[in-house]
Amino acid sequence: MTQPVFEQRLSLVTLGVEDLEASTRFYNDVLGWTPSSIGAGQVAFFPMNGVVLALFPRSDLAADAGVDTLESGGLSRVAIAHNVREREDVDRLLTAVAEAGARVVKPGTDAPWGGRSGYFADPDGFLWEVAWNPGFPIGPDGSIEVPA
Repeated sequence: MTQPVFEQRLSLVTLGVEDLEASTRFYNDVLGWTPSSIGAGQVAFFPMNGVVLALFPRSDLAADAGVDTLESGGLSRVAIAHNVREREDVDRLLTAVAEAGARVVKPGTDAPWGGRSGYFADPDGFLWEVAWNPGFPIGPDGSIEVPA
């Protein structure tokens, strides 16, 4: 058996929402979920036992992934994130998935939030973000920690 390209785990599920404030209220007030204190009104993070649900404005998610919001199949309004332990792992993994036939839609770039990320599309067009975020430490079990 060959070594997997990256660890088998899910870090974040990001939903591209129309109205961040209304969506955050829904998850917080209706479902009773507690958001993280970080995000500055630009994104909402809901820690969920090792996986994080993120709410991100749809147009901002499209811009972050480098796709056109009007392109059919270019943005399904969901981006699955795989966080990595080291900055260099972003580019290494994007290269590996490209060599395996995935389409890199945004190469690894330094992000304004202090990390590094890039995106690839799987064979069905689902977006995966490969990200290194120094503010989200990864535990030995692969779970990420979002500040309270």
